[in-house]
Amino acid sequence: MKVRKSKKEIEEILKILEEIYPDAACELNYHNSFQLLIATILSAQTTDKKVNQVTKGLFEKYKAPKDFLRLEQIELENIIKEIGLYRSKAKNIINTCRLLVEKYKGEVPDSRTELMKLPGVGRKTANVVLSNAFNVPAIAVDTHVFRVSNRIGLADSDNVGDTEKQLMKSIAENKWSEAHHLLIFHGRRICKARKPLCEKCPLMEECVYYQKIVGK
Repeated sequence: MKVRKSKKEIEEILKILEEIYPDAACELNYHNSFQLLIATILSAQTTDKKVNQVTKGLFEKYKAPKDFLRLEQIELENIIKEIGLYRSKAKNIINTCRLLVEKYKGEVPDSRTELMKLPGVGRKTANVVLSNAFNVPAIAVDTHVFRVSNRIGLADSDNVGDTEKQLMKSIAENKWSEAHHLLIFHGRRICKARKPLCEKCPLMEECVYYQKIVGK
């Protein structure tokens, strides 16, 4: 059975990650809250690198919600077809843009409740937008944050919701957004899903997963 780290231990672990990834930040390219919202919707089950390749041209031509409403769904599908789940994402993006225009005067709302009313926007996407576009403390638990935090012992849960609650309880609120980025960076670079680079990880001694697999 896994053992969750204490708040002090988690604080020390985050300090180590800060030293390794001093530039940890959102890796999606965007210039405003609307672009971040669209990019984050597109990023589900797709790499940020691929999303950035697609949005470079997309955002040059379609700059606001009203611009996307000139598109038929099939047209948007053809633009983003390199991205996974492109059909459902195209539908959600157009419906989201319609709602932004009709209900929010073309502006992206800055509350989690309102963001989650938008098609294709769940809690994770809402937290990404709140944290990065509006500087609202939030921990968006994506696949990397979920995997890394549970492996190391920052959390001990088999679901995303409880993992977020545990992280919010164990980490100081003013560190939530930073912790989110640090865990993502670590997950993409070292603590990978299939073949984690444990031998290169500076958290070997602290990591519950590593201690378990080496039999300590």
